[in-house]
Amino acid sequence: MRANKVHSECVVDVNVDGWVYAGRLIRARGNRGEFVAEVYSAQPGRAGQLKVVRLEKKGIGRLAQVERVWHHNGRPILKFAGIDSISEAETWEGADVLVDASARVLPVEGEYSYADLIGCAVLREDGEAQIGVVRGIEEYGGSVLLTVAAPDGREILIPFARSMCREIDTQRKRIRAWLPQGLDEL
Repeated sequence: MRANKVHSECVVDVNVDGWVYAGRLIRARGNRGEFVAEVYSAQPGRAGQLKVVRLEKKGIGRLAQVERVWHHNGRPILKFAGIDSISEAETWEGADVLVDASARVLPVEGEYSYADLIGCAVLREDGEAQIGVVRGIEEYGGSVLLTVAAPDGREILIPFARSMCREIDTQRKRIRAWLPQGLDEL
């Protein structure tokens, strides 16, 4: 059986000015206001297509024009017009990068956007017992991982694979999962 695919760009709630998450700024890089970024897209070259974005961090936002994109060690490096020093860049470390909804890349059959998955209740396959709620998606080069907030406050990482996430109903915001014994106790 083919593994599930995550289509990474996701729609922000329709009431939030029509912007979609396209990535996040991981950290400042160098002394010229550049950022190591994570771009949420399986589309090759997506980082290079970013032109005007909205940066958001802790309720503060600003529009930013992408001045330059290049890659280092497989990660996109973004430079924005008007952010020209490491101290200015550090202010925006960890910020979400959003694009206008009209620039969203839509998922194809068998793919799920982050928005489809975030907020889904993860239930045990054999009953109604809730493992937790999907709060994020992690990609480290291997399998995509669902970051699940357990009811007791712990964070559980669950591989987003057909062998574990056996039924995905994004309309009802539910994922039925089979977990190997002990995975949810790590």
